[in-house]
Parts: sequence; structure tokens; C-alpha cells
Amino acid sequence: MNFKSEYSNKIKSEAQKLGFLSCGISKADFLEDEAPRLEQWLNQGHNGSMTYMERNFDKRLDPRILVPGAKSVVSLLLNYHTDQKQNDPKAPKISSYAFGTDYHIVIKEKLKELMGMIYREIGEVNGRVFVDSAPVMDKAWAAKSGLGWVGKNTNLISKKVGSFFFIAELIVDLELEYDLPVADHCGSCTACIDACPTEALIKPYQIDGSKCISYLTIELKDSIPNEFKGKMDNWAFGCDVCQTVCPWNRFATPNDEPAFKPQSDLLSLSKKEWEEMTDSVFNTVFKNSAVKRAKFKGLKRNLKFLSVDY
Repeated sequence: MNFKSEYSNKIKSEAQKLGFLSCGISKADFLEDEAPRLEQWLNQGHNGSMTYMERNFDKRLDPRILVPGAKSVVSLLLNYHTDQKQNDPKAPKISSYAFGTDYHIVIKEKLKELMGMIYREIGEVNGRVFVDSAPVMDKAWAAKSGLGWVGKNTNLISKKVGSFFFIAELIVDLELEYDLPVADHCGSCTACIDACPTEALIKPYQIDGSKCISYLTIELKDSIPNEFKGKMDNWAFGCDVCQTVCPWNRFATPNDEPAFKPQSDLLSLSKKEWEEMTDSVFNTVFKNSAVKRAKFKGLKRNLKFLSVDY
């Protein structure tokens, strides 16, 4: 009996039951193609103040260092797309992935359940679960396992569902049946590059992270540089521009994850309410939201920058 195939099917079937969009598996190995690209990207300073990107360079490229004895990387996608929008078109904008409960909480719970099934039905398997919280190159692994290709906007894109999804992994010491990568379908399209408000997409497949609105509004802890005045497109937390303009996102469908249901008090905030937001309101509205990552101080900095943006 082909246990690798049987175990892989079990994992994929359970992932589907848990609400994941798709699941792909690749061999835990050294990311040979990514190594020189990552090194060059870091050398060019495109990570901005994200110095953590420079740490654990070897672990980032080889999951066997991160998880001793690792044999397989199980990549999973979870849809967060929504057709709901903020009520006030003039209100500062936040990325749609932050409309509901913080994805770290939601996905980690699902991954624990998936690992639980593996222990029960396959046996003593050692491994770790990852949601954007360790030196794992999630887009590279998802692409290797055939869940999509890394597009010109540097996001993972799927022909079937677009790109409005989170990526998570299980890295386990279990040999499984491995999937094959899919072809790149960006073609001659440059919609994302043309639309980027801060020209962070410096060329196809390459982003200067230090110019990305998501970086400026979330990762950057210092003042937002004046060169970005008038270029922030009213984004207060994150940015969806390069995904919204991507033709493949016409296939994106609204998610059915209850935890990602947009919080009505968040969507209903007017421009005035955003500008007058207090610490107390921030803690209430964004109680379990990814927006808390920016902290009240960071969000107020962003809002102040936008108020003199135009």
C-alpha cells in the first residue's frame, strides 16, 4: 500500500473539512532558487527597517534547520475575500484581511486541529505549525506545492481563486506525496505595477518593501518619510491596491469563515470618527483585529500623516 499517498489524501481531506481553500505538499528541502534572490533583496535594503528578515537566513531557506528531521511542508490557503466595504468612502482605509478576527488566532486553531488528526490517524509525527510567525518563506513553499505562482506583485496568485487568502504551513517529519508547481500566468499584464501608489513594485516580481504602503503603515515604527505625502491613497492600515487590480481576482469569492465576518462597528466608522478616535474606542473596535498590530500610537501616526496627505 502507498502510505505516502494515503496520508497525503487524509491531510488534504481534513484541511478541506476545516475550511481551507486548498492544500499542497512539497518536499522539505533547501530553497535553492530563492537563496540568491533573498540575499540580493536584503543587500539592496528592500526590507527597510525589517531587520528580522536578515536574521535566521539559513532557517528561512531550509525548513530542516527550523524543524529537525523535517521531510514535508504542507501549505494551506484560507480565503479572506469579502465584498463588504467600509461605509464612508472618505474614511481612511484598512486592508480587507483585517475586517474580522485576527487571522493568526483563527488559522492557528485550525492548524492545531489538523495536527490533532495527524496524531490520531497517522501516528507520532513531529512537526510545527506556522502562521506568518517564523522565518518561513510561505509564498515560495505554496508555489512549490502547486497552489499558485508568485506574481508580478510578489503575491501568490491562483488561477482559480485569485490572491485574497492567507498562507499557513505544517512542517512535519513525515514523508508524503509531493505536488508539482504550476505555470506563471501573469503574461504581459502589468496592472499591479502601474497601479501601485508608491511605486513599490520596482519591476516585475520585485518589491521594494520599504516603499510598500503595508510596510509604511504597519511594520515601520518611525515616522513615515515625507516623500510619501500625497501617495498613500488614504490607506491607514495595509493596502489592497495590487490585489484589487489583478485580473485573476475576478475569480475571488467571498469567504464563509464566521470569524472573518467584518465587524459592523469597524465598517461604519466615518472619516470624522477615525480622525477623533480615542485609545478606548481603538481597543473596543479592534479588540481581536490584526489592526492591533499597529497599536493605537501607530494608527494615530498613520491618520495624522493622511490628514495632511492631500
